[in-house]
Amino acid sequence: MTIEVRKGDTVLVHYTGRLVDETVFDSSEGREPLEFVVGSGQVIAGFDEAMLGMVVGQSKLVHIPVDKAYGERNEEMVITTPVEHVPPDLDLEIGMRLEMGGANGELIRVVVTEITDIHITLDANPPLAGQDLTFAIELVEIR
Repeated sequence: MTIEVRKGDTVLVHYTGRLVDETVFDSSEGREPLEFVVGSGQVIAGFDEAMLGMVVGQSKLVHIPVDKAYGERNEEMVITTPVEHVPPDLDLEIGMRLEMGGANGELIRVVVTEITDIHITLDANPPLAGQDLTFAIELVEIR
């Protein structure tokens, strides 16, 4: 009897994620397999859905559209703040990743996208927002 992945199963997978232009943005190559509970929201929706029905040893290539990946970019998540609001000991650079406190006390991850003498611009969008993704997935184990 072949056991297929169902919602609630803990799985171990190897994967390689690529952008539309074939650029690899993440991979488990050379690392331990990714472990997660299917349907728990630990991975993007399209990756979760791709796992359903897979069997150990199976590999597949799955295209995940933006709405099942990280969603569209939201320009309301781009924040411009006066440079005097930045702690003086923080040596900012374009591309630097920071965490800041949100209105409800949660941590928000942002990337510095612009620095001028007057303001800095921070982008809180996920880095892969607005992009379709492709994953090569291999199911290693169902626990």
